Amino acid sequence: MALRGSIGRLLSQKFLFGKHLQYARGISSQNSFQFVDVEEKICSPAERHPKPDLATLGFGKHFTDHMLEIPWHIESGWGKPLISPIHDFKFHPAAKVFHYAIELFEGMKAYRGDDGCLRMFRPDRNMARMLKTATRSSLPTFDPEEMIKCLKRLIQIDRDWIPNSDTSSLYIRPTFIATDPSLGVASTNQALLYAILSPVGPYFSSGLAPVSLLADPKYVRAWPGGCGAMKMGSNYAPTINIQKEAERRGHQQVLWLYGDDHQLTEVGTMNIFIFLINKEGERELITPPLNGLILPGVTRLSLLELAKEWKEFKVVEREINMAELTELYEEDRLLEIFGAGTACVVCPVGSISYMDREFKIPQAESSLSERFRKVMGDIHYGRLSHPWAVKID
Repeated sequence: MALRGSIGRLLSQKFLFGKHLQYARGISSQNSFQFVDVEEKICSPAERHPKPDLATLGFGKHFTDHMLEIPWHIESGWGKPLISPIHDFKFHPAAKVFHYAIELFEGMKAYRGDDGCLRMFRPDRNMARMLKTATRSSLPTFDPEEMIKCLKRLIQIDRDWIPNSDTSSLYIRPTFIATDPSLGVASTNQALLYAILSPVGPYFSSGLAPVSLLADPKYVRAWPGGCGAMKMGSNYAPTINIQKEAERRGHQQVLWLYGDDHQLTEVGTMNIFIFLINKEGERELITPPLNGLILPGVTRLSLLELAKEWKEFKVVEREINMAELTELYEEDRLLEIFGAGTACVVCPVGSISYMDREFKIPQAESSLSERFRKVMGDIHYGRLSHPWAVKID
């Protein structure tokens, strides 16, 4: 009997390992949850929250009435999607998300266009990145189109929360967490995929004012072979104290450097762009390559694609370090620097503090960053018809 029990346990463990291997390889998308199975529990009038004043939105401080939840278990697979009133969670204290940070998230936006239509911006790119991060986190994958349909329905239900303003939007936060109540350092047996919505204003309280950066080479955000290219919370927690250090030293953001040659990687939580005159006298737009240190931002990709369509200057993805930046600065070949991301879209850089030196970045009256911001805004708010803007019926 003891032998039979041991064999049974071994077979069970082998089965679970095989299931984990399948999900890690993305095979679970064949058994994904389906939008047609969505269950809805809509708030009663008494459960609805008052809408915040547009002037007090800020970023991520207010949340809509409903949320999306989709449970997963290794034995039963995906459960049915549920849209219900937003509520607190109740998890066992041993849930893996608390102990080993097995979790990930995405940042997306929906906009109310000048024509009244609701639009999401390139949700397929966010879902592709989310699935890649899920695989890296040993979490199950799913059919991205089914998730987009679920998100669209959630947005439809809470459409009244989308600000009627071209300086505001609805931030979408899909999140995926391991809920298995087990302290073993291993893949989770159960998880929860969910999404919440937040009406937001400008990310920076200073609006479009250029930001000041602290570039201190002793602080590193990511490294080769790590998870710097993944959208997971464990990439962000270690940066918060350094952000506070930058603020204590009179700056708004951190310019993250890497390596002995102090390569520029990211600025705060944004991808970085440098516009310059190269040694051949040509205008050139540079952003660091996706070498594992850089988050593959959807805004980053969009700006690169727009610039290549314009064909007005060289567009290059390559490494650039502080020595080269210093040379550009001293030779008056540095035109501008800006960050790009979903939260802020495009943000100019005004200065960089590096090795006891302050670099004052040029601010052109008609800048490339301003042009990018305008075109992206025109796409977001429907002033420019573009396939990146996905209508929500």
